[in-house]
Amino acid sequence: MAKQEQQLTELLTPTVEAAGYQLWGIELIRAGRHTTLRIFIDKAEGIMVEDCALVSREVSALLDVEDPIPNEYTLEVSSPGMDRPLFTEAQFTQYVGHKIEVKLTVPQEGRRKFKGLLTSFDGDTLVIEVDGKPCSLLFDNIDKANVVPVF
Repeated sequence: MAKQEQQLTELLTPTVEAAGYQLWGIELIRAGRHTTLRIFIDKAEGIMVEDCALVSREVSALLDVEDPIPNEYTLEVSSPGMDRPLFTEAQFTQYVGHKIEVKLTVPQEGRRKFKGLLTSFDGDTLVIEVDGKPCSLLFDNIDKANVVPVF
């Protein structure tokens, strides 16, 4: 996780939890002059639009006071959804046995994208079964990872 995303996670977690939700993860997306702060929230009963609106108001008030992002940005609050992004070691551990997609920061074996069954995770390395063969990927080399929804 990038340093600023880590700082935002530490700043926002108490507010999100006080509202009764779990802060699933944060994405800070920069595209030219435009920045989007995307916050994923979760709870056992699932997330509704009203939940996102409530957390958006709470977080927005905190961000206005703390001002951790120096330029203009758009705040989005969302459910992780069925193709939920994976951010933390605990989340990867929770999804062992599920199919995931991983995009690496630095290519490995000549590729950056892997899709397969997450067979194990030890905190440093995750093993994905791709086309019947195990593939070990370093956790620190993961740019993005998502659960593949099963229908």
